[in-house]
Amino acid sequence: MSARILDGEAIAKSIKDKIARRTVDRVAEGHRAPGLAIILVGNDPSSQIYVRLKKKDCEVVGFRTEICLLDESAPENEVISAVQRFNRDENIDGILVQLPLPSQINALAVIKNIEPEKDVDGIHPYNLGMLTLREPAIRSCTSKGIMSLLDNTDVPIRGLDATVVGASNHVGRPTCLELLRAGCTVTSCHRFSRDTRSHVVNADIVVSATGVAGLIKGNWIKPGATVIDVGIERQSDGSLLGDVDFDSVIDVAGWLTPVPGGVGPMTRVSILENLMEAAEKVLP
Repeated sequence: MSARILDGEAIAKSIKDKIARRTVDRVAEGHRAPGLAIILVGNDPSSQIYVRLKKKDCEVVGFRTEICLLDESAPENEVISAVQRFNRDENIDGILVQLPLPSQINALAVIKNIEPEKDVDGIHPYNLGMLTLREPAIRSCTSKGIMSLLDNTDVPIRGLDATVVGASNHVGRPTCLELLRAGCTVTSCHRFSRDTRSHVVNADIVVSATGVAGLIKGNWIKPGATVIDVGIERQSDGSLLGDVDFDSVIDVAGWLTPVPGGVGPMTRVSILENLMEAAEKVLP
């Protein structure tokens, strides 16, 4: 057996094409193009790359972007003030605060100040809470992207056993909630789990989001399982590796995401989907 590859780049492009067409239609109908504000604090190279990619994504689909750059030493109240300014801006439909933030800033305090309907990352307590209640508002981007990937397999997932490795507030936990909502039986593994392998080995769906390169081995995977690799870790030679040991897992799994090119593009395109959804709910 050799796993089929879930090509996040190709799936994301298809979604972008649809969003771009909808943007053209909106403008033709007399509405403005959706607008995204991105707040970047400091000069972290990875964060700068992510912001450039998100800006490029917006340009591809015809969205407007406004980037607010703040100094690494900016106090928390300055970041919150920027958020509140964009909350009041009627031309901005979504606000994205690039994480991580410098140590002097409480990320949750900043996120809580984003108006929930403009939280296109889907990480405001209100939006996560609505997902918990099975009444999703704006969905968390990475977990939404994961569900889109699963939708692009030929495997109906209702009733399947799913194991999520990693329990972060932005990825692991909302992914568990998404899978529960889809009708899966869900197990969450985390740093206190005593035997993660025992929970992975019988799973029909495995989602790993730990950032520990090569954690998930081929002998951990049930033959034919769908394996979604969220983790990404840069090696000393500059190469990127995921949580999943690709070379051993590809011979066992039924479906497998690559790193890079799997979950990453789907996370970014989910931001665009959320932004369009937010724009459609307000007046032009």
